[in-house]
Amino acid sequence: MNKKKLGLVILFVTLLVLFIFIIPIKLAFTFTEHRVENPEVYYVPLKEDNKFQIRYVHSIHLTDVIESYEVTVDEEISLLSMQYENLAIGLPGYAEEGETFTVQDGVYTLTYDDNVIDSFVMLIGDVDAELAFGYLGTELNLKKELVRGKSYTFRVMKLSLYQMLKGVNMNEKGNKAE
Repeated sequence: MNKKKLGLVILFVTLLVLFIFIIPIKLAFTFTEHRVENPEVYYVPLKEDNKFQIRYVHSIHLTDVIESYEVTVDEEISLLSMQYENLAIGLPGYAEEGETFTVQDGVYTLTYDDNVIDSFVMLIGDVDAELAFGYLGTELNLKKELVRGKSYTFRVMKLSLYQMLKGVNMNEKGNKAE
């Protein structure tokens, strides 16, 4: 093979590897530092189930609030329901249009008909109240996985191999968060 053909083969292979490295390929739940110059991205790979929950302790009643979500076919976030034991600020006691409100065995459930968003911002407060991300039967303690006092944009997105290598896989031990 002459030098020109070898050079073209090397260029082709280099471009192919680069292309594979930067093309988004893996769908994941992402927590991206909000309002910082070089944001760190923490992620949980999305597997076979498209439903997840966020559980937190309400700051006034100190009881659990469970928000249930589903990833749509368009990779957006559909809020399915909120469950809580006490009515308080931020926890409605009635349904608005497109919602259903029920009470059963002391648990209030607000169900949404069609509440789809592309992302939301989450503050990881520097208080000792639980905040967990539930997926596939396990919970990640967001107060331990992410940095307290920082805000994160939560969204579902495809990550490239480069983004996965640069980011922090929250399913693996030894991540960078303190």
